[in-house]
Amino acid sequence: MNFRVLAAAIVLLAATLPAAGADVYPTKPISIVVAFPAGGPTDFIARTVAQSMQKTLGQSLNIENVSGAGGTVGVGRVARANPDGYSLLVHHIGMATAPTLYRNLQFDPLEDFIPLGAIADVPMTLVARADFPAQTFGEMLAYVKANGDKVTYANAGIGSASHLCGLVFMQAIQTQMTIVPYKGTQPAMSDLLGGRVDLLCDQTTQTTAQINANRIKAYAVTTRTRVGTLPNLPTLNELGLRDFHVAIWHILFTPKNTPKEVVDKLVKALQAALSDPVVKQRFAELGTEPVAMDRATPEFARTMLKSEIDRWAPVIRRAGQYAD
Repeated sequence: MNFRVLAAAIVLLAATLPAAGADVYPTKPISIVVAFPAGGPTDFIARTVAQSMQKTLGQSLNIENVSGAGGTVGVGRVARANPDGYSLLVHHIGMATAPTLYRNLQFDPLEDFIPLGAIADVPMTLVARADFPAQTFGEMLAYVKANGDKVTYANAGIGSASHLCGLVFMQAIQTQMTIVPYKGTQPAMSDLLGGRVDLLCDQTTQTTAQINANRIKAYAVTTRTRVGTLPNLPTLNELGLRDFHVAIWHILFTPKNTPKEVVDKLVKALQAALSDPVVKQRFAELGTEPVAMDRATPEFARTMLKSEIDRWAPVIRRAGQYAD
């Protein structure tokens, strides 16, 4: 074959082949770190979305539960990971509170990550052990105010959703309860079910089944509107705590410097998952739903994260509850 013809053929063939790296991504399984124990709300969100994203990406997405230090251990691992799209993070509002809660934080949520998009906003419920003496919200409020620090409030640890909800609630009613921290939502819920603690504020993904089975008492939801799966449960706004709103968002992150082509593929897979009827059904069963598509973007997620950092800083400072 003529050399020039051969060279031209090679050039033409190269032009039609996928570019190295991003165009063939992914070529192996992807890890998604959840910075909390298995079985909790964030774990449920991550596993549900990951199962759907696999169909778009053509590779398995494996969940790694890396808990510790209020979620900062798992977040730190992803911050230090190779930015190649094979180490991702699903995290919640704790990403926005960590800069204020932790004086020696080993990562910067805004500088060390690319937020790929929001996933869901999960309402929370204010619940009590089944044999707690107060039957209504009014009775519960009167009981808490009368007994103060004799009432125990469980949470899943510093920086957890239940911790933040408790801070806002106690500031709203101007009463301090005794806080009982746990290493995750599951052990907190276990002790509530066992009657060893009095109150808990946690996500509907964790509480809906227990409420519907009458294993715990439910007083209110923390969002501005009622939750479809718990239609008889009033909002705290309805009950007199004006402007009370705590919903726990979740975002999918990748380390900074991840190539744009890889970011684009991950965003596309996330958006496909949030449109998946199976994902919508599983979310709806536990009182939440995927975000709208215009929120499942890096631009929206970064703006929201910055806004949430600014929102929670004064709440935490007023409470004076910091981690080491």
